[in-house]
Formats: sequence, structure tokens, C-alpha cells
Amino acid sequence: MAGHHGTGECRIVHDAAPSALPLAIKLHILVGTMTGTAELVAQELELAFGDENVAIELTLMDGLDHRVFERPGIFLICTSTYGQGEVPDNAKALYADLLSSRPDLSGVRYGVFALGDSTHVGTFCFGGKRFDEALGGLGATRFGPVFEHNASGGTLPEDVALEWFPEWIAEVRKQLNAEAAASQKAVLHPLKS
Repeated sequence: MAGHHGTGECRIVHDAAPSALPLAIKLHILVGTMTGTAELVAQELELAFGDENVAIELTLMDGLDHRVFERPGIFLICTSTYGQGEVPDNAKALYADLLSSRPDLSGVRYGVFALGDSTHVGTFCFGGKRFDEALGGLGATRFGPVFEHNASGGTLPEDVALEWFPEWIAEVRKQLNAEAAASQKAVLHPLKS
């Protein structure tokens, strides 16, 4: 271009930090239950919080295997504990498949809402804890601590879940936004070789 005395460099200047747009989240609630209590918790969460910002899909664990974690989105394991600290009957096949097939779940992110009874001191909330240990051992990343509801505590698990969930999903959103910002920064400012 005649008369152009530029340096050949191009810079993008941002006047302000980019605002964090609300990130729509796809949440799969996987339910392990014997008596229906964990399913009731999941249904209450779906009714109260499922909207355009959080698309919630509730799935009973019956007949699932590790391929369920190939679905895009975040997972919430909502499970009771049965017997001597076991996962519920409808969750046994999924749990056993995770242990035997040992898939790489390094791209999976999840949370756990575990139901138990503290009168079973040595196995309190072990259904949820077992899933947490299996998923973490396969490379999945947990959002927040495992939440443990105590059936002997005098509170209904669905009520407690409704109080717990907003803080948990806010933490999920915060971490996802941080990941997105880091990814965007890497694209805008690639490392020079």
C-alpha cells in the first residue's frame, strides 16, 4: 500500500476485561436408589433448577455402563447407600463396569450427593464415596466436596439438596468460566516457539 508506514504488526486492544457470559450447563444427574429417595432428590433438583442456564437430565443408573460418561456435560452422582456400605442394586452394574473396564475419564467433571445414615458409622454414605473413589481413580475431576446427607439428622434429603445445589452449581459455573477464560487467553496469546 503506497504511503503506508506501518510496522507490520497487528495488535488487538481491549478497553475492558471481557464480561463473563452466563454459561449454559448440561447436567446429567445419575441416580442410584433402592427406595426412590435419591430419585426424589434428583427430581426436586430438576424441577427447581432446570432452565435455560442449567439443562438437567435425570437418568436412573439401571443398565448403564461407563459409556454414559461420554455424554457432553457435567455429572452429578446422586446415590444412596445400601446394605453394608454398598451402592444400590440399580447402580451395581455401572459401578462394576467402571472398576473392570477402567476407562479414561480425564475429561469428565462431576459432583456427588451421597445419602446415608450415620447410625451405620463405618459405612456412612459409602454408596456416594465408592463412586467418587472410582471416578477420581479413573481421572475424572470432582467439583466441590462429596455432600453427605444423614438420614438420622432430622432433615429431608430433598430439602437439603435444594439448599446445597445453588452453591454447588455456582462453583461449577465459576470453574467452567475460569477454564473458558484460560482457553481463550491461550488462543489470543499462544506461546511462541
